[in-house]
Amino acid sequence: MKLLLTIAGIFLVALIFSELVEAQQEEEPILYYQMEPLDDSLFIHIQQLLFIDPSDPKAEIVVDVRDPNNQTISIRGTLYPLLALDPETRAKIITYPFKINLEETVNYSSVFTRVLNKLRFDKIINPPSVFQISSGLGYINPYLQLMGGERFGIPLKKDVGISIGMGTPYSGVLETNFFEANFHLLGARGGIFSSADVFVEQKSSENHNNLYVTSGFQFSYVIPFGNFLEVGVLSTSDDFTPSQKLKYTVQTVNKDNIVYNPDGSIKYQPYLLDGSYFNWELRYPLKVLAATRGKIYIAQFIDEWHVGLMGREMALAGSVFDLRIDAMVSSPVRQPEYIFDMQIQKIFDYWAFSTIAIGPSIIMTNLKSGSFGFSSLYFNFRIKVGSVL
Repeated sequence: MKLLLTIAGIFLVALIFSELVEAQQEEEPILYYQMEPLDDSLFIHIQQLLFIDPSDPKAEIVVDVRDPNNQTISIRGTLYPLLALDPETRAKIITYPFKINLEETVNYSSVFTRVLNKLRFDKIINPPSVFQISSGLGYINPYLQLMGGERFGIPLKKDVGISIGMGTPYSGVLETNFFEANFHLLGARGGIFSSADVFVEQKSSENHNNLYVTSGFQFSYVIPFGNFLEVGVLSTSDDFTPSQKLKYTVQTVNKDNIVYNPDGSIKYQPYLLDGSYFNWELRYPLKVLAATRGKIYIAQFIDEWHVGLMGREMALAGSVFDLRIDAMVSSPVRQPEYIFDMQIQKIFDYWAFSTIAIGPSIIMTNLKSGSFGFSSLYFNFRIKVGSVL
């Protein structure tokens, strides 16, 4: 409890400090700047007007309006006159709120440091957007991931919307049949979950640390003091039938799911979810490596403890990728496990260039043999179906 109070205090102080710093910043006209890639629709629109194909919402766009007679915009290193754009788009560019001031001194050392500056170490950690710290709007998420991770959130009307997800928010690939659908209203969330066995049936070994569910319901609420603490309950509504218990423990691809010690006692077994649970997540939304969306968190879900971080469209030296790291450090049934999830963008072409990301996803835990290793190694996939708030 002392640890949780300490973490909560640190997060609260950090949140207040970031707000004070932002409020004290003086607004000065910036005439030579780079536009931070935080508005997908605007970035794509600019490139479409200049016939750049494929359009990249994370493209480097530099604006120079220091000379009223020679105002330019540079996209991916190619220079265009700003007057080539229509007045409405030019106005959006001039008033764009997220600018990186490039009016800095160039000296003899710049030839050596320019490449390092491109890595943008000063952007390793940034505060989140206003929407992402909203208790009522934080659920809005345009990223639909195949397995695990944040829920795909669709706004119906501002803080009223729905969300869906395959796997739990903390699960990895091919380890659970959990599937959920939720309704969101003013920071409250209510929904149902059920089983979808299609993914867990794809792996024929090392399934002893899996999580299996039947069906049930859940409710949670984001405390209306920023999007930093969510508490809720989850309860199963159906018991496992005898045939389901056999299916998930000793039959089909799960025939070796119960691992025994030499004395006949159970060493490892999957988690067959049953009963009611109090869940919570303490998180701090932030942007790591110029991510469009991200957070660090500590959580308790179905009596299992999780610590982790995630980021969407993180940028490093020209590469764009999603990253999720989750450590499940304690469970009443399962062995501790560690998830590493990375999806890489810009692999495909045309519309998929900036919307689809794919990459490896691994789970490491104690194997049936007793050694520590990879229990799951597969590909995960996500698609972005809208702009990031």
